[in-house]
Amino acid sequence: MRFRSFQGLGGIGTGVIVDGVLRGQFENETGYVGSLDALVAAGPGSLESAHAVLSQAPILDAGSLAWLPPLRTPPKIVCVGLNYSDHTTESGYKQPDYPTFFNRFASSLMGHNVPMVRPVVSDTLDFEGELAVVIGRAGRHVSKTDALAHVLGYSVFNDGSVREYQFKSPQWTIGKNFDSTGAFGPDLVTADELPEGASGLRLETRLNGQVVQSASTNELIFDVATLISTLSEAVTLEVGDVIVTGTPSGIGHARNPKLYMKPGDVCEVEIEKVGLLRNRIVDESDAADRRAA
Repeated sequence: MRFRSFQGLGGIGTGVIVDGVLRGQFENETGYVGSLDALVAAGPGSLESAHAVLSQAPILDAGSLAWLPPLRTPPKIVCVGLNYSDHTTESGYKQPDYPTFFNRFASSLMGHNVPMVRPVVSDTLDFEGELAVVIGRAGRHVSKTDALAHVLGYSVFNDGSVREYQFKSPQWTIGKNFDSTGAFGPDLVTADELPEGASGLRLETRLNGQVVQSASTNELIFDVATLISTLSEAVTLEVGDVIVTGTPSGIGHARNPKLYMKPGDVCEVEIEKVGLLRNRIVDESDAADRRAA
């Protein structure tokens, strides 16, 4: 199953992609199945029932919609740094033997085809194409053997990073949480649509059409099952949590000269069988002017 969240004249909506066509409902319609956040929280049965209803819903004009992140308010967003060895090397770190976890806030999220905002305080906005995992079953002390049974599905993420602020302290939190820098979506693809653990999928990031990152998810040092099991040693995983699994080499910060994103650039992250996430870069001042208008 392949779900999307969006906004249009009818308000917030939920849809499914069936045979390459978007069908869906808006919140102001009778019989609305609910937001994707609510459906995920209610469990797999609710998602399956909603998919059956939405598959018979009207075909929507995608051009009239604004895409939202598949989940707008995940309970937790946990990101993983240094999870591809080539990226660890280019970043100047020794490869850690324990996952490098850090948090993102839901306030930083935006959807597909929504502008990613370069903040007014820095011109060091960088790209990081990543696979996102959505938790569908809560748990603590989850074994690696059972870990994938806790996965609801997968999506695409661009962990937009303001490098100047990321490295102002040993903690990366601020540089990873500027508003409108966490691109997420467009689809939530259920796990049964993909190889086990989303393994062996090609991840590619393109900046203005040029490939800047390319790797296989097989190259993850800590795979999806390991991340879930390790994280759950300390943290209770909740339904709807998102784990962003790390980026491969090719980031702009590691290049000479550095390749930071600037207004007018278009960044695309594509993961085989999961989807294509595209965002244009704008300056914060321009984004504020549009909101005021």
